[in-house]
Formats: sequence, C-alpha cells, structure tokens
Amino acid sequence: MDITINASFLPHTDAEASLTFYRDALGFEVRKDVGYDGMRWITVGPEGRPDMNIVLTPPGADPGITDEERRTIAEMMAKGTFAAIMLASNNVDATFERVQASGAEVMQEPTDQPWGARDCAFRDPAGNTVRIQEIR
Repeated sequence: MDITINASFLPHTDAEASLTFYRDALGFEVRKDVGYDGMRWITVGPEGRPDMNIVLTPPGADPGITDEERRTIAEMMAKGTFAAIMLASNNVDATFERVQASGAEVMQEPTDQPWGARDCAFRDPAGNTVRIQEIR
C-alpha cells in the first residue's frame, strides 16, 4: 500500500489573518480559496509540493456540530488547546527568525529537546499550535 497524508485541517477564526500568517510568515502558496454561505476555506501548502496541503476551515462548518460543541470549540481555540500541526524545516533558526519578524506569537524559541529534536513553536491567529522541527 502507498498511503500518504494529502491534507490536514486547521480551524480559523479570521480567514484574512490566517491567510497572512500561512502565506506571508510561513511562505506557503495559496492553492484554493473557496467561499460558501458566509464561510471560507483556504488551502495552502509549501511551494513545489502540491501533495502537501493545509486546509484552513471554519470551525463550526459541519452541520452535525451542535451549538454547545461550537462554544466548546471556540473556548478551546481561544486557549490554544484545540488544534496543532507539526511542520519541518532544514534550518529552524532561520525559519524562526522569519516567522517571528512577521509578528507571530512565539510559544517557544528554537530549543534542543532532550529527545534529540530542535524545534520552535508559534500560535497562529486562530490559536492553533504551529510547531516547526528541524530536519537533520
């Protein structure tokens, strides 16, 4: 079997702010920008890698989610405990400097972790954790 991850979904609370973070701070290209019924889905990913996608999605778009669940999701997003993604870079220090210069909220500066990884972390405009690990 040859199975890959084609897309991961992260919620957004402000499409423009999320677009600015993923496009301008991380350097991702915009692949799709779709609106429907007052909501917006934006697909972004690293240039030259059409097989890797992040879909920024309205958190309450699923019609099966109750109002109570929507409130819980909103509370968790506000605290930064709802969603996360792990990205990778050949140079985490340079990536950190670029993202930090954009004004993104820093959660952790580049750190050598006890398990061998070097990584850093940011919060995107919706509160999602964006951790970036160096590929060695």
